[in-house]
Amino acid sequence: MQEMAESLYLSIFIARDAGEAYDFLCVPENFPKWASGLGKLSKSGDEWLTEMPDGPMKVRFSERNALGVLDHWVTPASGTAIYIPLRVIRNGDGCELVLTLFRQPGMSDEKFAADGEWVMRDLMAARALLEGNG
Repeated sequence: MQEMAESLYLSIFIARDAGEAYDFLCVPENFPKWASGLGKLSKSGDEWLTEMPDGPMKVRFSERNALGVLDHWVTPASGTAIYIPLRVIRNGDGCELVLTLFRQPGMSDEKFAADGEWVMRDLMAARALLEGNG
């Protein structure tokens, strides 16, 4: 049985219809417009690749769906995929964009906090784009 990882739930309200937000956010080519952690994406055959400071990584995106799921997996050269749950959730006339950040094995408190701040900057960038301020 795998040990449970510490997690941090990060979310931001977006004043945009959930369906419209999802339609933009679910397109892999749009991720680099707001998700700076994915760097520059490129497609090679059926695979998405990104170049990171630690080297190239594979990226896999969840299939388009009616549930607002935007999960993705980033696989570094080590071959161990990092799962990133991401959701668009309807909230009145707008929506919440919610990401679960899992602490990776051996990650320091400082690095985990820094990753959380980075994710919040990315969520704010998504909001700016979707609300027409970016």
